Amino acid sequence: MKKWELKSNDNLQINDGQFSELINILLLNRGISSEKDREEFLHPDINKVTPKSVQIDAEELKKTLVRLQKAFTQKEKIIVFGDYDVDGITGSAILWETLNALGFLVMPYIPHRVEEGYGLSIKGIDNVKKQNSDLKLIITVDNGIVANEAVDYANKLGIDVIITDHHMPEDDEKRPKALAIVHTTKLCGAGVAWLLSKELNITFASKKYEIDKDTHLELAVLGTIADLVPLTGANRTIVKAGMDNLKNTQRSGLKAIFEEAGVNPQKIGTYEVGFIIGPRLNAAGRIESAMDSLRLLCTHNSTRAYSLAAKLGQTNRERQELTKKTVQHALETIKSKNLHSKKIIITGHETYNPGVIGLVAGKLVEEFYRPAIVLSIGDKSAKASVRSIPGVNIIDFLRRFSDMYINVGGHKMAAGFTVSLENMSGLQKQMEDLAQEMITQSLLQRTLKVDLTLPFGYLSLNLFDAIQQLAPFGMENPEPVFITKGVYVEDMKLLGKDKNHLKLRLSNDGVGTLEAIGFGMGELSESLTIGDKIDIAYSLDENHWNGSVELQLKLKDARVV
Repeated sequence: MKKWELKSNDNLQINDGQFSELINILLLNRGISSEKDREEFLHPDINKVTPKSVQIDAEELKKTLVRLQKAFTQKEKIIVFGDYDVDGITGSAILWETLNALGFLVMPYIPHRVEEGYGLSIKGIDNVKKQNSDLKLIITVDNGIVANEAVDYANKLGIDVIITDHHMPEDDEKRPKALAIVHTTKLCGAGVAWLLSKELNITFASKKYEIDKDTHLELAVLGTIADLVPLTGANRTIVKAGMDNLKNTQRSGLKAIFEEAGVNPQKIGTYEVGFIIGPRLNAAGRIESAMDSLRLLCTHNSTRAYSLAAKLGQTNRERQELTKKTVQHALETIKSKNLHSKKIIITGHETYNPGVIGLVAGKLVEEFYRPAIVLSIGDKSAKASVRSIPGVNIIDFLRRFSDMYINVGGHKMAAGFTVSLENMSGLQKQMEDLAQEMITQSLLQRTLKVDLTLPFGYLSLNLFDAIQQLAPFGMENPEPVFITKGVYVEDMKLLGKDKNHLKLRLSNDGVGTLEAIGFGMGELSESLTIGDKIDIAYSLDENHWNGSVELQLKLKDARVV
């Protein structure tokens, strides 16, 4: 059962369709109180997103541009060394296309998840060196901030490394000895690459920034949404400013993948990117090679684009099936060993594909609401993906055991590590003990944060439209959730192939009726009957059907009064 946490107890008055008071309450609930912050949130300016505004070190940026000038003058080969997720792929596309267009000798490289692992590695450096014997410069994208050993190795080979990343460094004293580090935690990896590409164009092409001519902003939008970074500040500005660019993209690859996925470009929002487009771009890097996703983004050949989009769609379906089987196996293991009684779930198997263990960890968090670690166990070591819950900073937790890993990195909600098999059982015991000590029972209580209580009669399409001022919604800027008390269940249906979605028709003392849909809430039907009086928690949505548009409620929870 979820705990409903009400953020505001204000008695809202809406008169003549004026929603300013509601918007003010919603902004206050998101920590936005000053007139300046309110204006920047509602009307963000992409031109104000600069290296300085996101706290990128000016000296490091200068060193980067000076080194690239040398590379250009001396016609040195450059490798853009990316990552295999959407953020890394889009960021790599941005930086490679920019350098290539400016006349640099540059090639992109995405490491293979299974063969090389995450980020800049000794094996990855050896592989690019084999293909480019005269290599003098590597620029990382969305990785590198904890790649101390790999950077040292590159330096020994006479290869300079410029790191562009957004992940959390261990601490400033332990940063890699790279030639330059372009780093901020205020953007995703693609966002950092996008800002650097702007600086490159200003420096080497004297280009003034024009948003309508920016074909890279749409890629930064994809990376920002898919990487689940907070949609506040500069991230929000990038997504809000670039969404029209994405909807109207002329990229053959994006148009092909929209068509393959059955997505109307003009209807694209954070949901479509996060749950439909993003997984397709991610799929190749999970179970094959992410280079196909990069090729899709960069190709100018529409025939090639449609072929790659079809391949990614098929790969995504295979990934879905593999994830489903792995989740089922993990659930059976956890329940048979009673692992869900612990405050952190740690499970793994030799058959688990390292490309899906992050997705499996996420499913386990949904199921048991506690941090989850899922391991793909190899001959000598195990790769782990970790997902957390609000209130448990998982990267800080993991770094308590830094001396036991081969490598570790990530964010407060998602991370990964590699551990030798000889350290694995000892590490598990220490983690379970620390979790038992530091994770309180209250943190394991599912909590639904609710913005405000609203009367049924206030719900309208005009209200929905007013709330869209706060979009795009995502991490740290959630879709507003409301409570309405004392509504009646007029009708009830179960939908979907597995009958796991709940549809209700609700009324409230002569005010009229509204339909509500609860995705994945089919089990709730067992505790409801037609005629029940209930309190509901929900967000607002539009239902487009047969050319008409109606207000629809997206149920988050319901309680019989």
